[in-house]
Amino acid sequence: MVYIEQLVTSFIASAAFGIIFNAPRESLVKCGISGTVGWIVYFSLDKNGSGTVFATLMASFLIAVVSQLFAKAYRMPSIIFSVAGIIPLVPGGLAYDAMRNFVENDYGAAVSLAAKASMISGAIAVGLVFSEVINQVIRRSSLGPVK
Repeated sequence: MVYIEQLVTSFIASAAFGIIFNAPRESLVKCGISGTVGWIVYFSLDKNGSGTVFATLMASFLIAVVSQLFAKAYRMPSIIFSVAGIIPLVPGGLAYDAMRNFVENDYGAAVSLAAKASMISGAIAVGLVFSEVINQVIRRSSLGPVK
């Protein structure tokens, strides 16, 4: 039952963010799917003890792969799907808690939370970039040697 709730809420969050960013109407379901796929991977890995940063890295990598597949299949830019799909992974609540602790002069907790938020944000960026690098390597190897 928990997984069904996670599926539904991550789909709604990703598709709604696609609406906010004026994604084409025909891409909203695909935006929701990319966010759902990433969130379920994150949720499963994190729940099974893989660690938040590793789970975020794997989920963002998968979101980027799904976004590239959707981009090729539907002839749209992949950023439409990846931006909306990444939204469930963004550590906004963690960053808020870090800033709240700074304001309350609880610097130890604030630095700890800020470091974790930074590591999660970095994992998102690395996952997206790593997927793009692999995509470029595959493209170049399928084109043959450059003369």
